[in-house]
Formats: sequence, structure tokens, C-alpha cells
Amino acid sequence: MELSTLDDNNHGKRTLQQSVYDTILEGIARGEWKETDKIPSVRAMAERLNVHRLTVLKAYQLLLEDGIVEVKYKSGYFVAGKTEDALPESHTASPRWAYQAKSVYVNRSRLSDIHRHQVEYQMSEALIDPGLLPNAFLSNHVKQVFDMYPKVLSTYSSVSGDLELREEMARYFMDKQGITVHPEELLITTGSQQAIDLISRSLVKSGDCVLIERPTYSPAIDVFVQQNVKLLPIEITPEGYDLERIEGLMRAEKPKLFYMNPTFQNPTGYTVPVTQRKALVELAERYQCILVEDEVYHDIYFGDPPPLPFFYYDTEGYVIHIRSFSKYVAPGLRISVLAARPELMNVILPIKALSDNGTPLLTQKIFQHYFFSSRLQEHVAKLRIALELRKERMEKLLEPTEWRWNSPGGGLNLWIQLPENVNVDALLQQCLAESVAFVPGRICDPLDQMDSWIRLSYSYISEIQLEEGIRRLIEISERVCYVQNRSICLENH
Repeated sequence: MELSTLDDNNHGKRTLQQSVYDTILEGIARGEWKETDKIPSVRAMAERLNVHRLTVLKAYQLLLEDGIVEVKYKSGYFVAGKTEDALPESHTASPRWAYQAKSVYVNRSRLSDIHRHQVEYQMSEALIDPGLLPNAFLSNHVKQVFDMYPKVLSTYSSVSGDLELREEMARYFMDKQGITVHPEELLITTGSQQAIDLISRSLVKSGDCVLIERPTYSPAIDVFVQQNVKLLPIEITPEGYDLERIEGLMRAEKPKLFYMNPTFQNPTGYTVPVTQRKALVELAERYQCILVEDEVYHDIYFGDPPPLPFFYYDTEGYVIHIRSFSKYVAPGLRISVLAARPELMNVILPIKALSDNGTPLLTQKIFQHYFFSSRLQEHVAKLRIALELRKERMEKLLEPTEWRWNSPGGGLNLWIQLPENVNVDALLQQCLAESVAFVPGRICDPLDQMDSWIRLSYSYISEIQLEEGIRRLIEISERVCYVQNRSICLENH
């Protein structure tokens, strides 16, 4: 059997490492290898599955970290005792009370899988520490909203969103960025992720091509994969994009969309320069490719404000602008704004209606009166300072390591390259076991590679937790390297 032929329930090719891992689990589950049995050597398994030995070694290392197998000096790898307790639920026999009804589809949200783990040192969540937000101030505004709108819970919002809020947002875009947009060209969504999902379901269909940054926001990859589109990765660097490659792909592949996160990009922190923003809008018009601009961190900058959005330069309606305020206003409100010209908005609105028939009116009203208050706007300036201090503290703690990163000018994350001898999958498993979480770079990569990268968020945990979390992360990485090197030595013997 060749693992290169295996696929993962219509979600694209699995990584070969994961396929080897699953092959061993399935063999244990069906009894091919029982407790304390020796499993094939790295060399034998590589020949059996027609993959590289290093791929098998990485899979075996992950099995070792998960407690599925154990290694014996000069003897090899063996199935660990009480393996059934360590096997994932999908690889153990169904309990007698299991329901017969099962889905024929498997949906995934890889970032959500990490966030499900309750950990003390949370560096995978790109959210802001609740202690940095003016919670008492928000609480007072909630009470005022109920006084001003006593029937707010007795009715729905329109599908587009509350008109009063959209009118204020239109004025906000004009005052802050000189963008002319009509309230009818604004759609209030339940967070930016819903906006991405609505766009994917309304503007592309199975088989279409979509340009996407590499790396990028992990859930966006999963959303587009769910639509069964062909993803065309575009590398993002501190200098921006390779415009020649983009134009070549637009000409040859005729992509329907280019999903981008161009300002303090998630996960890299890079910002696309003004010259490229203007040039890309021109390319979008020439090749009729819609630019989907996801601006989550626009207001979280540490020095000069970022460039104007792509939407500012668009004169032909080829840019969809997503602006999220949840990160720094009130994450629990989940308020974002999607801006699009009528031709595109008229296609997106019916999908929004089918999705939820409109974002809850209560959260919109709370956001409206909270966001536009002078107190909140003053607080945002202080918040930037607090976040920059945490970023600098994390960078200081990481200085003694050989890890590499570009210090971002805004946003909530550090995008870090680890030495090649660090197995990031094994590192994540051990970190989660010891109450530390981060985002592995591979899930941010449309090509499912970038095995040496991780994303660390400095915004969610307190300064005291940050110190201990980074200390644990570094110490665990050293242990993982030691175990991996030991395994290589044993295999060579």
C-alpha cells in the first residue's frame, strides 16, 4: 500500500506523516499488533508504505509522545501497555450504546481542535486578555441599551443589520479613512469568520480556483476546502507579495477570489505596502478577480497607523472589505462589518438570510453605543501600549533561543521559525499535556507543510502567565529534541 494514494474524507490529501500515524493506530485497533508487540522498524515500515524513512520516524516519534508506543534501547518500537486508553476515540471500538446514525461527511476546524484543550498558558488564542478591557464600562452601556430600547429582545434585526448601526459605520469609514460607502453596502456579521464563510458559499463553487496567502488564517483554509475549491497559495513576506506570480496565476487559472489578510497579517504580522495595494486592485479589475480583504487587526498598531485598505483604492467593485472590531472592543459581541458594492452584496445577502436571518439585534445595539463612545476610543490608544509591552516581553524571553521571527508592527501574534530538529507535532502534544497551547504552522499553510513554524499569541495571557508559559515552552522543546535525537540514535544502532 502506498500512502500517497490515501485521502482524508474529501478534504484533500493527508500529510504522509499523519497517514503513517493512522496506519499504526488502525493496525493496533484491529489486532495486527497487540500490547507489548514490536511494530516494524522505521526502515521496514518505510519500505512497506513506500515513504521516506524520516516520515516514518516523525510519525513514530508522535506515537511515542502520545503514549501509543514505547521505545526500547537497541530493540526498536513496541506497542505500549494499556494502549486502548491512549487511542483516540475514532480508533477504538464503538461502545454498545453508540447510536447507529452517523454522518458520511467529516468536517474539520483545526484551530478549533486546539482551542478545545483547556490550558493554563494559552498562547494559541489571538484574543485580548479580558483584564485589559473596560468590562465595567461595557456593563453600564448594556444597562443603558435596555433603557433606550426596551423592546430590543422582542424583535429581529434586518438581514443586513441594524440600519442605525450601519449608518454610523458608514460615517466612521468616511471620517477615519475617506471611504465612501452607503449603509446598504454594509452587512453586519457575527464575527469575521462568518463573513468569510458567507463569501465562500456565495461567490465560489466546487472546482473554482481561489488565491490564498501562504501562510494564512487557518479557519479560512478550512472554509474554502469545505467548498472543494482549488487553492493557489501566494507567499507573503515582509515586503508583501510576488505580483508577477499573482498576475501569472490570474491570467492562467482565472481565480474567482483572492483571500488576503494584508494588515498585520495573521499569523505573520506582515503588512502589504501601499504600492502593492494599488497594483493589486488594478490586477483584480484587469482579470476580474475579487479581492477579499480581511482587516482584523487594522486598529492594533504599535507605531504609525497602517496603510489605507484595498477598499479605498477600488473604483469598480472588485474588493470586499471585512472589518472586525471584536478583538479589541468586546469579543463576546462578535460584531464585524462586511463592505461590498451592490452587485456583490446582492449575492451575499440571501446566504446570510439562510444562515441566521440576521445578526442578533441586542449585540448590535450594545456595540453601537459602546464603540462610538469617547471612552472606548481613548481606551484603544492605551490598549495598543499594553499589547506592545507584552509583545516586547515575549520577544525578550525568546531571545536566548535559536528561534527566529520578524517583530511585527501590530496585531496579536509572533510567527516563529524553530530549528529543524524540533518536531512541532510532538512539541504540541507534549505542551498540551503540560497546559501550554500554541498554533502549529502547518495548519496555517494551504500546502499543509511549514513544519518548523509556530504562531504564539502574546495578547491573551497575563504578564505573569506569559513568563511561565514561555519558560515551559522552551523547556518542553528541549526535552522533545532530546527524545527525538535519542530515537534517531537507537534506530541507527
